[in-house]
Amino acid sequence: MKTADFDFPLPLDRIADHPARPRDGARLLVVNRSGRSDRILRDLPGLLKPHDLLVFNDTRVIPARLTGQRGVARVEVTLHKREADGRWWAFARPAKRLRPGDRIAFADDFGADVAAKGEGGEVLLDFAAAGCPPEALPAALRRHGVMPLPPYIRRPNGPEPGDAEDYQTVFAAADGAVAAPTAGLHFTPPLLAALAEAGIATTTVTLHVGAGTFLPVKTEDLGAHRMHAELGEISAAAVEAVAAARRAGGRVIAVGTTTLRLLETVADADGRLRPFVGETDIFITPGARFRIIDLLLTNFHLPRSTLFMLVSAFAGVEPMREAYAHAIATGYRFYSFGDACLLERAL
Repeated sequence: MKTADFDFPLPLDRIADHPARPRDGARLLVVNRSGRSDRILRDLPGLLKPHDLLVFNDTRVIPARLTGQRGVARVEVTLHKREADGRWWAFARPAKRLRPGDRIAFADDFGADVAAKGEGGEVLLDFAAAGCPPEALPAALRRHGVMPLPPYIRRPNGPEPGDAEDYQTVFAAADGAVAAPTAGLHFTPPLLAALAEAGIATTTVTLHVGAGTFLPVKTEDLGAHRMHAELGEISAAAVEAVAAARRAGGRVIAVGTTTLRLLETVADADGRLRPFVGETDIFITPGARFRIIDLLLTNFHLPRSTLFMLVSAFAGVEPMREAYAHAIATGYRFYSFGDACLLERAL
């Protein structure tokens, strides 16, 4: 298939700039083999069954967007991938004039040296070379960084006071993401309590979401696209939670495409997991065989994106085209702060 096969027109007024209030009041489009229905997130306990297992991504978004100076020139960078030595790859604007050895000053006592340049506006930033060792970087980012909201969330007057809370899930625990696992944004303590009361189990895995996950595919041939690698972890407790759900006859529901990608990276041909720490750059397109996930809760994604390709692979290309057309026609809200859909695996 070609990238153009995953294009669709999306009116700009369907893109959400703020989340639903409360979060679990967002709309939920349910798509399964029987058809589709319009619900809300608070209906989720009644849509699932006892012994089902929800798997969340507990990554925590860091304030990864920084504005600084290279000499007299203003530079904006968005961190997107941490290297093992503590250096970070970042998207920079403008990137063309940056050279290895340049220093970007973000504050009087905080900066980074450009260690290398990559493709597509990427630069490798060395904070330690500018006096900020890796252990001091989180505190420096909290002082000087802002939440890296995607560019389609309009903030003409700059970040808003509620963004830091709105763009973080209630179960965020492990610092490292530079984009939110957005399906998890819909969950609230009352909804989690209702799920537990209904006998629905939960567990967490960690995938530190990189900005590259949400970029549109620029190659027409899907085989030529390369995903950015992201660091993930599956604990022994999460492995046992999945096994326990299977033993009890429950289904495994991935909350978000990031959770699905990590679990499908690690699952063997028989759908068994093992504890894991490492990177994944899995790119899931129609024709893929899913080994462990039965249902997927996810938001509505960009045209021509790897995520729309993933949901089309999971629930079927034609059902997803029809579901997205229905969502657009009936006023569902799209992208990170938008509404959600609950998808049943097609095969």
